[in-house]
Order: sequence, then C-alpha cells, then structure tokens
Amino acid sequence: MMIVPAVDILDHRVVQLVGGVPGTEQVMLPYPLNVAKDWEGKGAPRLHLIDLDSALGRGHNAQIIRRVISSSLVPVQVGGGIRSTEVAEYYMDCGADRVIVGTKGLKDPAWLRMMSLKHPGRMILAMDMKGGRIQTHGWKEDSGLELKDVFADIADMPLAGVLYTNVDVEGRVKGIDAQAVSGFVTECPHLTIVSGGVTDQRDIDLLNGMGVKESVVGLALYTGKLNHQVIWR
Repeated sequence: MMIVPAVDILDHRVVQLVGGVPGTEQVMLPYPLNVAKDWEGKGAPRLHLIDLDSALGRGHNAQIIRRVISSSLVPVQVGGGIRSTEVAEYYMDCGADRVIVGTKGLKDPAWLRMMSLKHPGRMILAMDMKGGRIQTHGWKEDSGLELKDVFADIADMPLAGVLYTNVDVEGRVKGIDAQAVSGFVTECPHLTIVSGGVTDQRDIDLLNGMGVKESVVGLALYTGKLNHQVIWR
C-alpha cells in the first residue's frame, strides 16, 4: 500500500488539526516548501497538498502550492476548496497530476462528470464522513446526501479514486475505525484512498487486508509513530 504524507496548509504554515478544527493544531511548521521537500527526501512516493484556508473559505495558499508542485520530483495531488473548473485546471496546469474536489463534486455531479471526462484519471472525489454522514464545506456542514446515491452517481465516471476521510478519528492518532473503513471500501465503486486515524503498522495491516492501495497519513508521520524508514524503504 502506498503511504502518502499529508501537507495541510493553514495560514501559510503546515499544520495537523484534530478533526479538522482550527485552533487544535498538533503540529505547526513554517515553510511548506521545505516540509514537502523533506518528505520527498525521506522517500515519499507522492505528496498530498491541502489548502485548508481555501476549504474553510478564508483565503488561499495557491502561490505556495504552485511553488511546491513546480519543485517536486514526485507526483502531487492537490485539494482544499477547489470549487470551480478554473481553479482545478490552474493546479493541473501547475503540474498537479491529480486534483481533489469535495463540496463542488458532491453538490454538482454533472460538473464532476464533465471534469472527469475532460481529465480522465485525474479527478479525486473527497468524501468526508462524520457520524456516518457526508460532510461538505471544510467538514462544517452535513451534505444531506446518502452514500448509496453518491456511489450510484459516480460509478461510471473515470475518476482517479475516492478519498475517504473519517473526520471522527482524524488527527487523534488512536487508530482507524476498521468497521467504517471496510464498509466504505466494500461499497465504493472506485479505488478508495483512506485518510483519518492511520497510526501504526496495525492500521496499515488492516488496510492492506481490505485491499486498500493508498492511504494519506498526517500526524502519525509528523510525530514519528510511523517510521518513514520502514514504510518507504
């Protein structure tokens, strides 16, 4: 399974939040470009860049992200508040190989279909789950959507995958909710990229057992609970 480090940018710094809530920073590092290059140097096969300011509707970090993409020697996927064709294609033009959309893709499946057909294999739909419900707008709102209906809508779209984040365990380094992950992976019609709660080798073994091919990991990597020398050897 590919382990991808999360580089979440808030207020021009790399942070790791608990449950996506500003003010709960467990990690706060300056110079996102340096952080990204550090992960790359340690063997990360891909980078996962998220603009938390944009996701929360409080500005953006587009120029920082552009610099990270242009300097990276590994593939980069970008997300966070991408709610228009212009922004999605801006990041593709910058060199991002995959673009992550959540709110826009969920609320406007016709747009997601158009974008996935225009850019096959490059669009990732983010599905953030809290209490078993799909969240939007930076994890702040219940979408009102049912999982089965979303899966039916996207089944035949040429997506790169679906990014599943369990907000209930995000940033708590207490392990994944294996039952919730397994249920999602079983029903999802696309490759599932798992995020939220991955803490140690046991979690990795559980995900491998479910057939998960890719996982985004944040706090466990930043704190050393997961050893990069082991997972990227």
